[in-house]
Amino acid sequence: MAVSKIEQLSAPTVRRMALAAQGFAEARPTGRIDRRHLKRVLDRVGMIQIDSVNVLVRSQELPLFARLGPHPRTLIPDAAEVGQLFEYWGHAACHIPSEHHHLYRWKMARSADKIWRDVRELERRRPGFIDEIEDRIRSEGPLVTGDVSQRVGPKQGSWWDWDDGKLALEHLFVIGRVTARRRTSDFARIYDLTERHLPAEHLGRSTPSEADGRKGLLLQAATAMGVATARDLARYNVQVPTQVKGLIGELVEDGLLTPVKVEGWTEQAYMDPNATTPRRILAAAFLSPFDSVCWERAWLEQVFGFHYRIEIYVPKPKRIYGYYVLPFLMGDRFVGRADFKAD
Repeated sequence: MAVSKIEQLSAPTVRRMALAAQGFAEARPTGRIDRRHLKRVLDRVGMIQIDSVNVLVRSQELPLFARLGPHPRTLIPDAAEVGQLFEYWGHAACHIPSEHHHLYRWKMARSADKIWRDVRELERRRPGFIDEIEDRIRSEGPLVTGDVSQRVGPKQGSWWDWDDGKLALEHLFVIGRVTARRRTSDFARIYDLTERHLPAEHLGRSTPSEADGRKGLLLQAATAMGVATARDLARYNVQVPTQVKGLIGELVEDGLLTPVKVEGWTEQAYMDPNATTPRRILAAAFLSPFDSVCWERAWLEQVFGFHYRIEIYVPKPKRIYGYYVLPFLMGDRFVGRADFKAD
């Protein structure tokens, strides 16, 4: 059987393909921005990361501003309120389109099979308590952590110092029996039954096998990145590269990924067959540190030659650029950065 020649791509071509995949090849809309525009962004990037940092605005607003310009700041909360988005662990905690819920069910099933040690201890100490919390949500409606707080005394200072109520909610969340959206006033998770929050048309989609679910997420990553290595595709949705190597091979055999060579890259690269290559990129945008362009630092450096690290958790004397530094994209290159926390 004849072996097809592997296409070779130049570094500038890959930069433009990557930014087109992320939605930066199109001019920002000039009219009223609504959920159709939000959907268009999510169709490209797959999800929007949630983070509690609020230096300028909540981090999840910045990816929309970079691609759409000024828009209603309620765009994401409104879509979540009506079930078009749900929160789950994608790249991290993310707003995810409800139509993709089926692609994450293998993760939920794995979490149900591999229960956290603290949850096992909770079930030993308080048999039936987790079911009681779920029954409360069913009878009382959506709840926040404070509604089921079991804490006696102050927190011990750790972010993960969860009481029994919070632990029960988080377990129900990670195994998919409840889902969540964010309360705008204080950013708290609002937990609700999955079947009550998600539209029936999406919840009713058949559950794929783990292999097919993983493949769906890999293809989502390819759509969002344009060109990437196997490692990059895996990490976009926090999969282990060694666990998806064979699946990537199957996607290549099925014509859903195209192997390519990229100028200056030593690793095998893969291209979304539907990726576009604009002649030029006219973007000008500050990006959130949690923008999907910035998720995979190795990919960012390999594609754009831009070394970037967020320094929020770096001790102040050891910071190079600042507390909350946003990279600045102009055209198809990153040309600067700004610390909006600076005085």
